[in-house]
Amino acid sequence: MNSENGSHGSSHRRARLNTAATAIALIFGLTACGQAKQDKETAAAAASEPPPAQVSTTVVETHAIKQWDTFNGRIAAQESVEIRPRVNGYIDSVQFQEGKPVRKGQVLFTIDARPYRAALNSAQAQLQRAKSAAALAKIQDHRARDLFTDRAISAEEVDNRAGTLAQAVANVQAAEAAVATAQLDLSFTEVRAPINGMAGRAMLTAGNLAQANQSVLLTVVSQNPVYVYFDADEQSLLRSKQAAGLAGAASTGAAPVRIGFANEDGFPHEGRVGFTDNRLDPNTGTINVRATLNNDKGLFTPGMFARVQMQGSADFKAVLIDDKAVLTDQDRKYAYVVGQGSRAERRELKLGRMYDGQRVVESGLQAGDQLVVAGMQRIYYPGMPLAPKGQSDNAPANAAPADSAASQPKQ
Repeated sequence: MNSENGSHGSSHRRARLNTAATAIALIFGLTACGQAKQDKETAAAAASEPPPAQVSTTVVETHAIKQWDTFNGRIAAQESVEIRPRVNGYIDSVQFQEGKPVRKGQVLFTIDARPYRAALNSAQAQLQRAKSAAALAKIQDHRARDLFTDRAISAEEVDNRAGTLAQAVANVQAAEAAVATAQLDLSFTEVRAPINGMAGRAMLTAGNLAQANQSVLLTVVSQNPVYVYFDADEQSLLRSKQAAGLAGAASTGAAPVRIGFANEDGFPHEGRVGFTDNRLDPNTGTINVRATLNNDKGLFTPGMFARVQMQGSADFKAVLIDDKAVLTDQDRKYAYVVGQGSRAERRELKLGRMYDGQRVVESGLQAGDQLVVAGMQRIYYPGMPLAPKGQSDNAPANAAPADSAASQPKQ
C-alpha cells in the first residue's frame, strides 16, 4: 500500500516538473522571439533613418555688455549770435576775415562816426553851458540867503533863487546824460564781436547803409564745446533713466553718449547728456535731448548730421548669438542645439535687442550649448542625427570680424 502511494507521488512530481520545464522553455522561446522582433524593428528604423545632417556649430558664450540706443542728431553751437548795428549809418570798413575765428571784443565793422562825433561835441558843449548856469545859480542862492539874513530881500526872492539853482542842477544832470548817450552812440559805430567763435560771411560791405537793430551784418557761432540735439523715444528714455539709476547717477543728466559722423565707422566720440526737455511731444512720443561734445580739434561744425548712441542699460551678462541661427515657427522663435547622442534638440528662445551685430538671448540658451548656426535646412525634425562641425573649422579665411558700428540696439 505504501509502496503504491510512493510511486504515485513520484509520478505526480515528475509531471509537475515536466510542466514547469515546458513553461520555462516556452517563456524563453517567446522572449527570444520578442528580442529578435525588436532587433529587427530597430534595424529597420536605423535603415529608414536619414543620414546625419552636416551642420556647423558654435559654442554659446556669455559676454559682459552695455546696450545703447541709437538716434539721429544734429550738431549745434552753444552760442549763435546775429550781429546787428545799434546805430544807423554807412559802413566804412569790414575788419574781419569771413569764415575765420574772431575774438570777443574784436572790431568787425566800422560805421561812419562823423555824425556821432559831432553829436557828442554838441552834447559836451551843452553840458558846459549847464554847469556854468548851475555855478551862477549857486552863487546867487548863497547871496540871497545872506541878504535875507540882513532883511535886504524878501523871502519870495530867496525861494525864487533856490528854485533856479535846483533847475540848473537838473539841467547839468540832463546834459551829462546826453553826453553819455552821445558817447555810447559813438562807440556803437565800431561793431564788435560779442562772443568768441567762427565768423560767417559779411551780409553788408563797405558803402552800404546799416539800419539800427534791423540789418544783419553777420552771424558768429561758438565752436567749442558744441551741442548734439536728438529726439529720444519714450522706451529709450525709460531705459536710460533706469540705467542711470542702477549706476547711481542722480538723473539722466549724467548719461553718457557716443557719437559718430558720416565719414566715420562706429561711435568714436564721447559726450554727456546735459539737458532733457520737460515734456514728451504727444504727437511723436519723443522728447528732445541735448548732449555736450568737446570740440578741441575743431572737427565739428554746427548743422552737421550725427549718429548718437545713448546708454540704454547698465553692465550685465548676456548670451549673444548670430541672428541667422534663429528660426521662426509662426510667432515663436527657436534654434537647434546638438543634444545627447549628437541629435538635434529644439530650444524655444526669448530674444532681446541687437548688440554689435549679434542678438541678445534672454532665455532658451546657456553658456556651453553647441548651437547650430549653419545647415539648419538639413534638420527635418527634432531628434534627427547630426554631424556637427565647429564653425571655426569651415569659416572662410577672409571672413571679416563683426563691425561694432553695426549695432542696432533699438530693435
